Amino acid sequence: TFNLSRMQHLLALLDSPHRKLRTVHVAGSKGKGSTSAMIASVLQAAGYRVGLYTSPHLHTFRERIRVNRQLIAHLEVAELIEELQPYVDQVEGITTFEVITVLAFQYFCKKQVDIAVLEVGLGGRLDATNVVIPEVSVITSLSYDHTQLLGNTLGEIAREKAGIIKVGVPVITSPQPAEAMPAIEAVCRDKNASLIKVENEWTWSRTGFDWNGQSFRLCSRRQNDPASQSATGSHSRSGKECLDLWLPLLGAHQILNAATAITACEHLRLLGWKIADADIVLGLRSVRWPGRLEVLSQQPLIIVDSAHNADSAQKLVLALKEYFDGRPIVLIFGASSDKDIEGMLREFVPNVKRIIFTRAVHPRAANPAQLYAQAAALGGQGDITANVDEALNLALRVAGSSVLICGAGSVFIAANL
Repeated sequence: TFNLSRMQHLLALLDSPHRKLRTVHVAGSKGKGSTSAMIASVLQAAGYRVGLYTSPHLHTFRERIRVNRQLIAHLEVAELIEELQPYVDQVEGITTFEVITVLAFQYFCKKQVDIAVLEVGLGGRLDATNVVIPEVSVITSLSYDHTQLLGNTLGEIAREKAGIIKVGVPVITSPQPAEAMPAIEAVCRDKNASLIKVENEWTWSRTGFDWNGQSFRLCSRRQNDPASQSATGSHSRSGKECLDLWLPLLGAHQILNAATAITACEHLRLLGWKIADADIVLGLRSVRWPGRLEVLSQQPLIIVDSAHNADSAQKLVLALKEYFDGRPIVLIFGASSDKDIEGMLREFVPNVKRIIFTRAVHPRAANPAQLYAQAAALGGQGDITANVDEALNLALRVAGSSVLICGAGSVFIAANL
């Protein structure tokens, strides 16, 4: 049962550690992890002690909770669990994610962070993180995901995501589908929260790329427009009109995520946080967010991505064509059984040379034979393998020197590769 009562009970027993933290709260269907990492990296470059809470992890639980990029230590996890156990025992039905979230709050308080960037786990309105009153709320790109819990339309999903909006707290939103934006706007009006749309703040264009990252130019739309600033609650930049930036993440969607992160940092600057243009430049250049269009090997060319819904699969296909010279693709594909597998396969089947179906080491992983059957119904062909190692070995045998091997469909596939 999704509600906040268990979180509120446990936090009250612990003297409300979440109220002692200044936070940035980030929701969305896609890009919220990347955007959170970028915001945290810029704030660290500005000299702040920054907590970052994200999920899920790739290789170790400790990735979920970090301060200035340093993962929480094994011993610190153990000590905090031991400390929390008597209080957790008093809260009936509390979930694992709720305990982890409280653990993160406790850890950030102990480490005396200046600010913590919190990525929503699922949805927004009833997510365990939605107990904070942040400095700024951020909603990244929305698409269909977790429909069984969040709703079957983008309007319904947007209302759940917009549940993170708090009275008087400014909201930054990435460009959204037409069906989603009215719900966000309605909640902002109800909460008297100013709404800042990233596309109204900036123009952006990629200026170059290689397999290690991409450069882009971001220019303010508001520099010389005081009338529109007062009408929209926007602002004129205190720094340069345009910024030339380098991002060690590939994909046009990552440039959009960067624009969203910068908009959030600009509004933190309005609130008194000292963030210079040089901090934005250094923060983006320094960000690390593996498993997202990540080049694992150049010879042979092996790439992993955490695409796990139809929208992200579409973006991945476009990015692979654009950034890697239209090379033929051998796809290593696995997915969680609760995801829109058919939607992903509709994007992948017509655009790849061969699919190798497999499963990650995870209890929610779909059976590769079922994935094969779903692809066959769409006209796709491929091979079935028992695990990711077997899939990679097969891919290496069948791929020629000009072929790109890509693992996708789940963050767990990316992790296993």
